[in-house]
Amino acid sequence: MRNFILILSVFIFSFSVQAQELNCSITVDAQQTGQPNLQVFRTLQQELNDFVNNTKWTNKVYKNQERIDCNMSIIVSGFDSNSFTASIQIQASRPVYGSSYSSPIYNYNDRQFNFDYTEFQPLNFNLNTFNSNLVSVIAYHVYTIIGLDADTFELNGGDEYFEIAKQIVNTAASSNFAGWKPTDGTQTRYRYNEAVLSNVYQEFHTAMYEYHRKGLDEMAQSPKEGKKGVANAIATLAQINNRRPNSYIIRTFFDAKSDEIQNIFSGGPNVDIVKLVENLNKMAPTKRSQWAEIKF
Repeated sequence: MRNFILILSVFIFSFSVQAQELNCSITVDAQQTGQPNLQVFRTLQQELNDFVNNTKWTNKVYKNQERIDCNMSIIVSGFDSNSFTASIQIQASRPVYGSSYSSPIYNYNDRQFNFDYTEFQPLNFNLNTFNSNLVSVIAYHVYTIIGLDADTFELNGGDEYFEIAKQIVNTAASSNFAGWKPTDGTQTRYRYNEAVLSNVYQEFHTAMYEYHRKGLDEMAQSPKEGKKGVANAIATLAQINNRRPNSYIIRTFFDAKSDEIQNIFSGGPNVDIVKLVENLNKMAPTKRSQWAEIKF
């Protein structure tokens, strides 16, 4: 009996230390195709969930409770044989210390997501080879999520993962699929990765760390100091905006954070919001109605 308990303990320990990085829910919505109930869409959804959640993406050991929560929603608008026209919405969050709240860190709508897929084909990722736009796009966003999550816990903690995402971009650029090259537009995977690795936007990483570690994670002990930390992080982001107004990386930040920021500063202890609101209106003018709700 004692040996059985020991073996069981070893099994549980082995399972816990081998937990993968993501706790991701992927859905495939094919309503726009007019044939949403085809088995191929259900198979694709299941295979993608298995692929993302069961692949070991890093050398780091993640406990089960440390896995990064994320959602990917694939909207298929058309398909012909094994060619799919689609977009993908990705959202990810990280827990806030001392609370049950999870803070959004990534909210990205990738509209350049056409891919080829044959039912039951293996989904294998090789960093140095482009075999599938489906796999490359998913892997790119996985490493971006892991990088952003790491940035919120350690200053510049995500650099190595953004570099891996860059390798995916470079490898996929030889394909005929959109989103990987400089000529594919201003709101693409290429442009986001370029920005997140550029010294021009270095303050973005500082702001991610300040916002979460010196802001949100402080709120359990001192809501006022936590709010000040968030305001300071937004002031740090404003330095980017002063050099590069309306930059893509700043817009994606507020796509994830605007509701949260409004809620943080719409109650609780008073802090000086004059400069905060000024910065918000300059960086995210399309969200002025939300900033007008800030009172504290």
